[in-house]
Amino acid sequence: MSGARVHAAVLQAASVCLQYPDDSVLATLPLVRRTVDGLPPGEPRSRLTAFLDHAQQAAPGELGRHYVSVFDTRRRCCLYLTWWTDGETRRRGSALAALKARYRAAGVEWDSPELPDFLPAVLEYAATADLADGLALLQEHRAGIELLRLALVDAGTPYAAAVEAVCALLPGPSPADVAAAKALARNGPPREQVGLELLPFPTARTPHDRTPDAEIGATR
Repeated sequence: MSGARVHAAVLQAASVCLQYPDDSVLATLPLVRRTVDGLPPGEPRSRLTAFLDHAQQAAPGELGRHYVSVFDTRRRCCLYLTWWTDGETRRRGSALAALKARYRAAGVEWDSPELPDFLPAVLEYAATADLADGLALLQEHRAGIELLRLALVDAGTPYAAAVEAVCALLPGPSPADVAAAKALARNGPPREQVGLELLPFPTARTPHDRTPDAEIGATR
C-alpha cells in the first residue's frame, strides 16, 4: 500500500470513528475494520484498532451515550477546529467562510448542516477530495488537534485513540503535555512537507447531521 493510500485510509477511518455512532456509522465500522486491518504496522493502525475493539465490545447504546458525554459536555473536547483558534468571536465566522472557499477551490461544495471545521469533515475532505491540501489544513490546526488529543486522553476515552492516529500522520512528534501544545500554537507546527498522490478510499458516508452546540465555547 503506497504512502498516499495509507494516509487516505487512516484519515477516512478516523473520520468515521469520530462521528456520532448512529446506525449508519455503526453499520460502516466493519468496512473500517477491514481497511484498518490492511494497513501496515504502526501507530495509526494500532490506535484505530484500539478504538474499533472498544466499539465492537460496547453494549447497544453505550457508545452513543459516551460520545455525547465526551464531546457535548466537555469544553476542552471540541471537535470544531476554528474554535481552538478563534473561539466564539467574529473572526471565527470569517475562518469558516474561508474554509468553505477552500473546499470549493478543490471542487467540493459544502452543503452539510454541519460546520465545515468539524474534524470528521476535514478528515473526509483530506481523504477523498484533496489529500495534500487536507494534510496541510490539519497541520495548520495542529495545535488545536493536539490539545484535543490531550483532553481526550485526560478524559480516559477511547476516542483519544482515533485522534492519536491522525496526529501520528503529521510531521514531528506530538506534544507531551498542554504546555508543549500551547508552545506549538505560539511557534507554529513543523514545516516539513510530505509529497503525496491522492488514491481513493471508499467513502463511508457524509459526516453526520449532529447539530453543533449553540455555543461551542459554553462552559463544560
